[in-house]
Amino acid sequence: MNDHIGVVEDDTNIQNIVSAYLKKEGFHVTVMDSAEKAWELWETQPPDMWILDIMLPGMDGYEFCKKIRNESNVPIIIISAKDDEIDKILGLELGGDDYLTKPFSPRELLARVKRVFKRSQPQVKMSEVGHDKLKVDNLLIHESDRRIFWSGEEQDVTTKEFDMLLLFAENVNRAFSREELLVKIWGEDYFGSDRAVDDLVKRIRKKLSDIPLETVWGYGYRLRSEEDQT
Repeated sequence: MNDHIGVVEDDTNIQNIVSAYLKKEGFHVTVMDSAEKAWELWETQPPDMWILDIMLPGMDGYEFCKKIRNESNVPIIIISAKDDEIDKILGLELGGDDYLTKPFSPRELLARVKRVFKRSQPQVKMSEVGHDKLKVDNLLIHESDRRIFWSGEEQDVTTKEFDMLLLFAENVNRAFSREELLVKIWGEDYFGSDRAVDDLVKRIRKKLSDIPLETVWGYGYRLRSEEDQT
């Protein structure tokens, strides 16, 4: 395992603990104490994942997350002492793949790192090579290399946006509750608000104009397809 993780954290103690745990698991780790230094690294030796504190000197973590998302869908795990629901929602809305509140267990962080990597990297099933394309009306999904096309044009999507679109496309016209979506997209150990689901749907609708991703009032969402009505 040689994935490169950039850790952006100004607390020396947390830097040392996180770095030690990640290196023990075989990750290549670069530690920085500011978003400005992290941006320099991004332009020269971009990591495969960011672990990002919010409260940093100079540019804060939210602004850095926004800048990264303007250029890439590289996984970002946010770690922060800010535990208000609005802070978590903002972090996820800006493109964070996960949000972990301080203080946290290094083992929990490591588990989330592995889970986010697993979700974000292509998973090719040998029995499906050559048959990994899923089409629902104007939506085309290349599952093995995690690419999304809408009305013939490729779209830049985050890890969770891809996961949600794939789930809906595999279950056309089925309504999912917000609670189901939280478990299937964020995992059973996610304890945030189900508003994260609404925010993710909002981002997908903004990127894929006119996608028939319908609200099932008081329940959740479904992807409607006239071609698959039963």
